[in-house]
Amino acid sequence: MFKRVIQTLLSAILGAGVFAAYAGDTTPAAQLQRFEVAAGRAGNAEAGQLFFTSTHGSKWTCASCHGETPTKVAKHASTGKPIDPLAPSANPAALTDSARVDKWFRRNCKDVLSRECTPAEKSDVIAFLLSLKL
Repeated sequence: MFKRVIQTLLSAILGAGVFAAYAGDTTPAAQLQRFEVAAGRAGNAEAGQLFFTSTHGSKWTCASCHGETPTKVAKHASTGKPIDPLAPSANPAALTDSARVDKWFRRNCKDVLSRECTPAEKSDVIAFLLSLKL
């Protein structure tokens, strides 16, 4: 009996771990807060929209691949591969994996800015994405 209880609890714990890994390790709101703390100020959705849709010294913008309205599936500007919506209102998995958020900010900011984004820029973009409704 005791062995069965332990096996059941172990299965539940392992199953929860697999689900948590699939679902992500955080929430979009926690991502925003993480970058707001690093920036020392609140994210600004209007500044985030301007940043997302503007060029910054290169021919690409964030919207070049993610679309002017990141609530829809978009296509990568050079590969044509589909890109899931960035707005959490359209894609519940968006911004829920810290490692993935960090990886893609690093890559995409280097493409758009030729440098990494600042925490303030990241918080502005996330505030913009969180402001979008379907």
